[in-house]
Amino acid sequence: MLALAVVAGVASLVAVPTHPASADPLASAQAQAAALSAKLNAEQQQIADLTGEYNAAAYHLSQLDAQIAQTQAGLAKDRAAVNADESQLRSQAVADYMSSGTSNQLTEMFSSGSSNAASERSEYTAIATGNVTTTVDNLNTARTHLQSEQSALQQQRSQAAATAASFSTAQSEATALAGQYQSQLNSANANVHAIVLAQQAAAQAAAAQAAQARLAAAQAAQRAQQAAAQQAAAQQSQAASGSGGSSGGAPVTVSYAPLPPLAPGAAGAVQAAEREVGVPYLWGGTTPAGFDCSGLVMWAYAQVGISLPHYSGAQYDDTTQIPLADIQPGDLLFYGPGGDQHVAMYVGGGMMIEAPYTGATVHITPIRTGAGFVGVGRVN
Repeated sequence: MLALAVVAGVASLVAVPTHPASADPLASAQAQAAALSAKLNAEQQQIADLTGEYNAAAYHLSQLDAQIAQTQAGLAKDRAAVNADESQLRSQAVADYMSSGTSNQLTEMFSSGSSNAASERSEYTAIATGNVTTTVDNLNTARTHLQSEQSALQQQRSQAAATAASFSTAQSEATALAGQYQSQLNSANANVHAIVLAQQAAAQAAAAQAAQARLAAAQAAQRAQQAAAQQAAAQQSQAASGSGGSSGGAPVTVSYAPLPPLAPGAAGAVQAAEREVGVPYLWGGTTPAGFDCSGLVMWAYAQVGISLPHYSGAQYDDTTQIPLADIQPGDLLFYGPGGDQHVAMYVGGGMMIEAPYTGATVHITPIRTGAGFVGVGRVN
């Protein structure tokens, strides 16, 4: 039965469930991993059961060994007693033969001159000899019984040893089968992980592309606004010339507030922040042992000699707000009223780096400009 169970397990190992090609790859891989995990759990339970049965068989075997040892000790004791009695009889017989019967203690007991001495001596000698003979016979009978018992115990031991060996073999085969299941489960889990990573990468690429598209749209809108303003200024200038104004006057120009330049260390701050990818979020954290959102920004800029406060709202106040269309690596993205809820650093390509929340780590992600986004600040 054990062998059949193991063979059935091997057969089930080969027949791994398949899934339709049209099924979702991740769902299919997860289902396969779940099926293998269930088989592994069942096999591990079987190993536990076999281990218990083997331990019980081994204990029974040890008890039989103890009984056999006890029986052998009894046999040795009885054998010694039988040998002693037989030796005594032989010695008495030799002594009687050498002394023509006069050395026998029983003979000496009846050495008086009674007329009945000969018959009494003969009678008591027979009785004494019979008692010894009976004792020897009884000991031989006991020895025969013990030998029979030992034989039966040896037979039981052989059967118990065979049972324990079968459990041990089944346990080894089940362990090997569990190892194969574990190997296949590891492969299935690796496949699931690879699919998840691929899907995450695709989603991140799509989000980055969308973020870049939003930036491009903002930049296009800004250029269109500037072009419209320039066109309006030109039309005003032409109108002034046509109404009798001096054609030789200076042209009307539109002035725009210049953007502040990037801080000299902005690129270095980006590089410093990117080196901390994977560091866990830690509320109030300002070192590579753990960062919160403003702590990461403050630490990264401190590496290039620029001091910022440890609070996103204060960082918002300490930076110059610029249009999203003009964002550059090193600029900060703020969320919440006055930037008091969250801050991240733009790293280029529509991506930003942040320490988002407890349980997460410092990571790079596409910029978010939806609900909660309040603007971009440039470090001075």
